[in-house]
Amino acid sequence: MPQLSGTVSPTSPLNSAEYNPIDHLNAIFSHPSSLSSIVKTSDALHTYQNELDEEIEALTCHQSVSDVESVKRIRAAKDDLAELFPKVEDVRARAMQTEEAITEMTADIKRLDNTKKNLTLSMTALKRLQMLTTAYEQLRGLSSSRQYKECAQLLQAVIQLMAHFKSYRSIDQIATLGRNVSDLQREMLEQVCEDFEVTFAKAEVSQRRGVLAEACLVMDALGDNARSRLITWYCNTQLREYRQVFRGNEEAGSLDNISRRYAWFRRMLKTYDDEHAVMFPANWRMSEMLANAFCEGTRDDFKHILSRSIRRDDGLSLDVDLLLSCLQETLDFEHSLESRFNNASRASIDTVSSDSEKAPVFSQAISEAFEPYLSVWVEAQDKKLSTMIPQYRQQPPKPPDEDFSPQMVVPSSIELFSFYRLTLAQCAKLSTGAKLVELCKVFAKYLDQYAQQVLLFYVSERSSGQTPSKIPQLEDTILVLNTADYCFNTCTQLEEKIRSRIDEGYKAIVDLQSQADAFMGIASATVRALVRRVEVDIERTWREMRNTGWSKMEMVGDQSSWVAEMLQNIKRRSTEVLGMLHKQQYARAFCDNLVDSVANAFIVSIFQCKPISEVGAEQMLLDSYALKKGFEDLLNINTKPNTPSPAGYIKRVNQSMSRLDPILKTLQVRPSPPEALVQAYLIHIADRSDTNFRKILDLKGLRKQDQSHLLELFQAHRASSRNEKLQQTSALLAPLAVSGTSPGGVGGPTIASGLGNLSSAATLSTSNLPARFDPSNFGSAIMNAARDGVDRL
Repeated sequence: MPQLSGTVSPTSPLNSAEYNPIDHLNAIFSHPSSLSSIVKTSDALHTYQNELDEEIEALTCHQSVSDVESVKRIRAAKDDLAELFPKVEDVRARAMQTEEAITEMTADIKRLDNTKKNLTLSMTALKRLQMLTTAYEQLRGLSSSRQYKECAQLLQAVIQLMAHFKSYRSIDQIATLGRNVSDLQREMLEQVCEDFEVTFAKAEVSQRRGVLAEACLVMDALGDNARSRLITWYCNTQLREYRQVFRGNEEAGSLDNISRRYAWFRRMLKTYDDEHAVMFPANWRMSEMLANAFCEGTRDDFKHILSRSIRRDDGLSLDVDLLLSCLQETLDFEHSLESRFNNASRASIDTVSSDSEKAPVFSQAISEAFEPYLSVWVEAQDKKLSTMIPQYRQQPPKPPDEDFSPQMVVPSSIELFSFYRLTLAQCAKLSTGAKLVELCKVFAKYLDQYAQQVLLFYVSERSSGQTPSKIPQLEDTILVLNTADYCFNTCTQLEEKIRSRIDEGYKAIVDLQSQADAFMGIASATVRALVRRVEVDIERTWREMRNTGWSKMEMVGDQSSWVAEMLQNIKRRSTEVLGMLHKQQYARAFCDNLVDSVANAFIVSIFQCKPISEVGAEQMLLDSYALKKGFEDLLNINTKPNTPSPAGYIKRVNQSMSRLDPILKTLQVRPSPPEALVQAYLIHIADRSDTNFRKILDLKGLRKQDQSHLLELFQAHRASSRNEKLQQTSALLAPLAVSGTSPGGVGGPTIASGLGNLSSAATLSTSNLPARFDPSNFGSAIMNAARDGVDRL
């Protein structure tokens, strides 16, 4: 029994913030026999209460004493602060007095420092003025005696000294001296230019080479304007003969003689290197300046010549071969200049990588004149390609003297892309701007034509006169498929290659994606053409199915005879086709399309077999399962036995063949009781369409008068809350129409005009594709095929 003692532990319920006396008493006196300890319990509680009272009183007294001591400490602190503030004010006043005393003591010292500084500046200015005056007088004497080496050194000193007296120009003597120095600079400039002109005019360069070299030092000291004047004069003097010869003579200046221009300048550069290079400082880069002047003049000449050639009155157009020859020779010349002048001597002193980061100096320096006329060259490539496409169309897909290989492609495709590569490389040398964009558009144009007029032509079913359409040979179809795949990949690579060559501003314009998509569309159409070959082989078995009396069957047996024959024909033809497809993606596409084709054709045939009894529907369902089982091994028909098919393919087969189940399972239900048939329709077909429900009733062969009650019952069940989420119409039944009944119960082959995607794989053949394409038909036929059939490759 729990007891209370005089001392209570910290974990006692009495110390709990949620103390409940009733619960505590019940715990202490949990049994009638414990009531005898009430007195002891009461005494313990009183004792504990007294102890708490004493503890509270002691704490209260301690707190009172602490408060009194805190008040005393605060008062003492306030008294200390009152004494401290006057002391701080006294210290600040003394500091200000000290500062004033120090300032008075150092004022005389500061005045003496300023006096010394001004005296030093005056002495320095006077000394510089003396040096400037002396240097000026010496410079005048050296200039008159043409001692240019000494002049250059003194001239630099005079110019530097004059810079110190810019602020003293208000003084008359300084202003006069400045004007005299400026006049002397002009006189020296004119004197040096005159010496160069006279020396070159009298052909005395070799004799006075040293004097002229020292004169260049003077021009360096005179500044950039003086140096530019001498460089311009030298370039004009050296190129004067060139301009007279090639501008004044129409024959010499024609494009036929372009090599003579470059040969003349090479001789000029050799003369410079042998005779003139020692005269000019290396940092002037005189030979490069001379090359720049030559390139600018030549570029202007070519612009005039090309413009005049385009506007010829004799009706003759610009010779494309001559244009390309001249342009190639110009590019070679520019490259030689770039190799000569873009060397290590021009590298930055503080970086090793500056040489590699420099932009080309002579790139397009002359060839820029040709770029506006490259359209003539692009047009020439267009004309050449326009003659190649008809030639490719006339060639057989496979050369007669070559054996077929599953990896083989149509030779013309390799030839076409080889031409593209060579043309692209040539154009990239000529222009990487707008003209390369034009060439890219020409490429795109003839890629479209090659796809439409060559590849599609090879796989089109063509009829002649009254003869039926001829299906292309299997080898030709495989060749076109391989070629379309090759063109698709190469087209993408071509786009990337062009973008790597073209200027940054034009990269977004380069787009060959539509052409790549067109080739993938051709690949899809070719896969459909392979499926078409199987469709032709199994057409007789579909007729056998439609001729079967499905309404007269009394019991379900094994699979129908036509199923075994169909599977035999499918596997025989598929073995041949799959053995020639070397890429698994196209083998998978072929099998997928074939399964879709058979499933769609099965659905169409069901609607041509009216009437169908419940036993007939069950037999059809069994036949569909037999076909599905046969399709599961189709993809691995050429591999080792017992090789499992990919799970994705098995799933695709189940999805395609399971579309038959809703119709056949609904047809299995008897019309009596009527609720069973209606419920079966709502479960399997699961739509709200009266038209589709009548199609099922027509398939079962019910008379019109018997259908009214079933239709009313269908409408009543459709309106219930359980069927609110039904679709409006089934995508499976909507495009189909039930055929009429011919003698013997065989329906005629009537299919709704809106059959659309449901039977596209079953009915698509390349005879539906025009032998000659236009862009509108190509977009609707091929690109739809690419989206529908190759998105799963």
